[in-house]
Amino acid sequence: MEVWVLFGIFVGGLVVGIPVAVTLGLSSLGYLLLAGIPPVVMPQKMYAGMDVFVLLSIPGFILAGNLMNQGGITNRIVRFANALVGWIRGGLGLTNIAASMLFGGITGTAVADAASIGGVMIPGMKKAGYPADYSAAVTAASSTVGPIIPPSVPMIIVGALSGISVGKMFLAGAVPGILMGLAMMVTAYVIARRKNFPRQPWQGFGEVARSFGGAIWAIAMTFLIIYGLLSGLATPTETAVVASVYAVIVGCFIYRDLPLRRVPKVIVDSAVASAGILALVGFANVFGWILVSERIPQAIAEGVLSITDNKFLVILIINLLLLFVGMFMETIAALIILFVPLLSLAQAVGIDPLHFATFAVLNLMIGLTTPPVGVCLFVCAGIARLPLTPVVIAILPFLATNIAVLLLVSYVPAIATWLPSVLIP
Repeated sequence: MEVWVLFGIFVGGLVVGIPVAVTLGLSSLGYLLLAGIPPVVMPQKMYAGMDVFVLLSIPGFILAGNLMNQGGITNRIVRFANALVGWIRGGLGLTNIAASMLFGGITGTAVADAASIGGVMIPGMKKAGYPADYSAAVTAASSTVGPIIPPSVPMIIVGALSGISVGKMFLAGAVPGILMGLAMMVTAYVIARRKNFPRQPWQGFGEVARSFGGAIWAIAMTFLIIYGLLSGLATPTETAVVASVYAVIVGCFIYRDLPLRRVPKVIVDSAVASAGILALVGFANVFGWILVSERIPQAIAEGVLSITDNKFLVILIINLLLLFVGMFMETIAALIILFVPLLSLAQAVGIDPLHFATFAVLNLMIGLTTPPVGVCLFVCAGIARLPLTPVVIAILPFLATNIAVLLLVSYVPAIATWLPSVLIP
């Protein structure tokens, strides 16, 4: 009875549009009251879920990304990406994707990518003659690359949940993220050729060099993060702090687009965003504890294994489940609730934990661009001033491309595991 109340409140809350964190909290509280468990358990389990050292890196990376964005990074990255690929047919679409790949290595969040790149690229593409729905769709699709290419907030969550090295998680996402970006570029080029989208004149190697010089400090931040983790000189949390200090120096004293007086507001905004994520982590941990106590993860594993223990079929079932869940649930909540039970299922059929973690995160990133709860879709549709339906239709080719990459990563483990095995023996 209590379990049905738990799921009933949770699903009902999502249907009526209550925020996921609040829905998780209300459903968990309802279960505790009906089961006769003291409500004091709730704050205890919330604190236990948030009291993980590596989670401190999330505010650091969010702050670093916000500082770099406020410090003029977006325009410089877009200019550099445009100098590289803007001359190709449909070049602004390719520029959009390339900029997201570069920008994703700084923020680690898809929504920040969609808002920042979209704010520049969507109006620019519309002005250049691109359809508004296509402009919004390519921006939303490419923003999902951000949490795959390191650093990545969802991968930090996975590391905290599973004990997998965050450094290995970051490296595992590098090749799939680049592959995903290149695949979307091919899709954008094919669409541009078919619809005869405009192209820009080649600006010359001089512009490439100048724009690279302007973006180099921003791009170097990604290498700073990776070097700190690979060298062992810093933990993910320490690396995030160093990245934030670096962002202040670059924004205030090198780019000079970030006045010192604006830094406190950026810190406050970053703290608010971080608090929202950590509150979600806390409530989801309570929900997850209830599921474990009711043996729901074991029931899921036993149910799937009763159907098949074939490794390839289990991977397909997991992907279908995560794609479905990603359509309705926020990424971090889905990870906290489902990752551990699905990891147990994956290990039962011989799937490497690092490989599983990579395609699970990639899968849920795709959910950010699928209705009805595709956050990046709403962000980009809002910037383009369009209803959601035309943007959903325009994004379908990119969704198909991303799902193809997901299947490739799912069934070829080396795409995810090769780089970590080489750089972190």
